[in-house]
Amino acid sequence: MIQWRYLLKQNRFGFGDIVLATPLLRVLREKFPQSQIDFVTRTEYAELVKNNHNLNLVHQYDVREGLQGLRELKRKLKAERYDLVVDIHGSLRSRYLTAGIGAQEVLSIDKRKQERFVLVKFKQNLYKNVVPVSDRYIESLNVFGIRPDGKGPELHIPDEILFGVSGKIATLRLSRFEKTIGLCPGSRHFTKRWPWERFAELGVRLVRDHDAKILIFGSPQEQEYNLRIADTIVEGTNAERVTDFTGQLSLLETAAAMEFCDVIVSNDSGLMHIASAMHKKLVAIFGSTVREFGFFPRGIDVVVVEREGLYCRPCSHIGKPSCPEAHFRCMREIETSEIFSTVQTLLGRVALQQK
Repeated sequence: MIQWRYLLKQNRFGFGDIVLATPLLRVLREKFPQSQIDFVTRTEYAELVKNNHNLNLVHQYDVREGLQGLRELKRKLKAERYDLVVDIHGSLRSRYLTAGIGAQEVLSIDKRKQERFVLVKFKQNLYKNVVPVSDRYIESLNVFGIRPDGKGPELHIPDEILFGVSGKIATLRLSRFEKTIGLCPGSRHFTKRWPWERFAELGVRLVRDHDAKILIFGSPQEQEYNLRIADTIVEGTNAERVTDFTGQLSLLETAAAMEFCDVIVSNDSGLMHIASAMHKKLVAIFGSTVREFGFFPRGIDVVVVEREGLYCRPCSHIGKPSCPEAHFRCMREIETSEIFSTVQTLLGRVALQQK
């Protein structure tokens, strides 16, 4: 059997895209079990795939090394003599790495750019159907007879991380509480963030009505933002009801900690995709983005809450730093009571499964 050498490149955008690429890695490995399958990503996101059983090697790019780092990485890729390169994003950086490395074939992803542009700019929906991004990544491999397996994204977490996080969680004595709820209030762009005060109000209601413990997750950049939410919940309840893990856990540690949550509530963010990959019951709140872009989480225990029918939505496929219309209706019209009720529904499913 010929052992093909594959290279998949994701070296831009957020870590959610890497999580969404894991089904591609899985079906490619299943089709060609003896081949070398490698992955390129930024150093800060490498932990999400470096333990993936479907990969042989993860090439890392440190953005602090600039053009010199790209040149060195390109030299390494050329030396591997890949038969096939799958360029997930088609950015300038990834095209630079692809050009001239001697690959027999280079495949790119159909990002539906024309349909996306028309929907954002003119609010005309030219999408024939809604195809999840994880399936779009696999479309380019249809020529090899490869199809989505329907299993969704996955994460491979080493035992040492699982044990370490279990130790941290043990100190919280979660058995004292009826439910444990995870909140992921952050997102890179403002128009994808449900107002922080509503996250706080939601937390208070869950504590009072469901005897809940609240765990807050986020990146170091979101510490100040999430701290406001944690402090407000403490003011309305008490200090033992909230543990703010923002900036304290790595991405895989966050995934491991989510395992202890009955329900996760998240904006459209990378942490939403991590919760989905961990097969958690999930309430996903969408503002300026829509289903057609393909980034909606899937699953029988996943509920997406959005305000449909707004004349201004979507205003962007990735989010904006402020609302172009200055009213932010896409998020402000989603009331705390609606999210609370949705969480209650998912908690009811938890109770049924525990019987």
